[in-house]
Amino acid sequence: MFIDRAKILVKAGSGGNGAVSFHREKYVNAGGPDGGDGGKGGNVVFQVDKHLNTLIDFRYKKKYVAEDGQNGSGKRCSGKSGKDLIVKVPLGTIIRDAESGEIMADMSDYEPVVLALGGKGGAGNQHFATSTRQIPRFAKPGVPGEMYWLNLELKLIADVGLVGFPNVGKSTLISVVSAAKPKIANYHFTTLAPVLGVVQVGMDDTFVMADIPGLVEGASEGVGLGHDFLRHVDRCRLIVHVVDVSGSESRDPIEDFEKINYELQNFDEGLASRPQLVAANKCDMASEEQIATFESYVKKQGLPFFRISAATTEGTRELVNAVWAKLQDLPPVKIYEPTFVKPDPVLQSESTRQFTIEKGSDGVYYVDAPFMEQIMQSVNMDDYESLQYFQRVLRESGIIDKLEEMGIQQDDTVDLFGFQFNYIL
Repeated sequence: MFIDRAKILVKAGSGGNGAVSFHREKYVNAGGPDGGDGGKGGNVVFQVDKHLNTLIDFRYKKKYVAEDGQNGSGKRCSGKSGKDLIVKVPLGTIIRDAESGEIMADMSDYEPVVLALGGKGGAGNQHFATSTRQIPRFAKPGVPGEMYWLNLELKLIADVGLVGFPNVGKSTLISVVSAAKPKIANYHFTTLAPVLGVVQVGMDDTFVMADIPGLVEGASEGVGLGHDFLRHVDRCRLIVHVVDVSGSESRDPIEDFEKINYELQNFDEGLASRPQLVAANKCDMASEEQIATFESYVKKQGLPFFRISAATTEGTRELVNAVWAKLQDLPPVKIYEPTFVKPDPVLQSESTRQFTIEKGSDGVYYVDAPFMEQIMQSVNMDDYESLQYFQRVLRESGIIDKLEEMGIQQDDTVDLFGFQFNYIL
């Protein structure tokens, strides 16, 4: 099954928490704090796999989470960093941020791309010892890893795209000029997925050709299969428009030509201006009058015209040579530049430090501050210095200011994730 779109969630690993530990050794008094740092969380890395040609794997698995860093331990031992998670995608996959639609990466080469960074490990209590604070009983928690919802879109990378109505001979043409072996039969929509073929021109000269299936009238508006595959023409440097000049299906070649070009323009105006060659196929079944009429029309449009018969290979070598010559004058395959800008860490931390406070009927001030949950796990409420750190975070985050604005009084009760304490001026 050919799947070329998917939506997934990726989350980098969170950093490990710093350790609260003190040196213990025989004959050594007051060894001091020796809590190690937490390990860094693993990154989420995207990499192209040349053996993949569809996004079908992402239909069944939607969530990709890298390994968390391990917590620090005593004796100044740092936690182990989490392993990076490698996500493999086909060549030509465009990755967008689902929320903004901005491009995060265009996987058009084999260089790996880090999409989500793992969180930094928290500092152990060894870092908080000072001349006046010699027994720090607190450490910093690890930083959560980055998390994104992503839209994946596969846009095949090909130099040349074959377009045309169903059953005009595109599959036959790509099969005789390349090693591709598409299914060929005398009925519409035999080809249900784009087919790529490498065309050999000389000893070292090749180009990639793609058979874009399913284009019919109304394809750009979702009719038939064409709407699903028009995006794959977008990267093509050159379009070869294949037309059944014999009218074997009681269709007019000129009308077919105009309808397909309209669909390309309606889908993306840029496609209408893409360089185009016209291949009049099935010349072995057409009369000279049919061929001459269509040739005259095409040349009036200022487009190169080629007589071919894919079934007998007549004219196919001339077409291939013309395509190669034209490609030498065209820019390389279109690559999309990333437009997504990651939020500034400072602004992001401010936006994540959001909280709400409600005064209950029992007079208790209930604070909902998700960012405080991890901090509370690393604070020892029975230790004076650790408690001072906790109070400082409450003040710096604006929670204390908000409580005072709401009219909190001496000895009023504050509830934070079930932990209750009295407010003291």
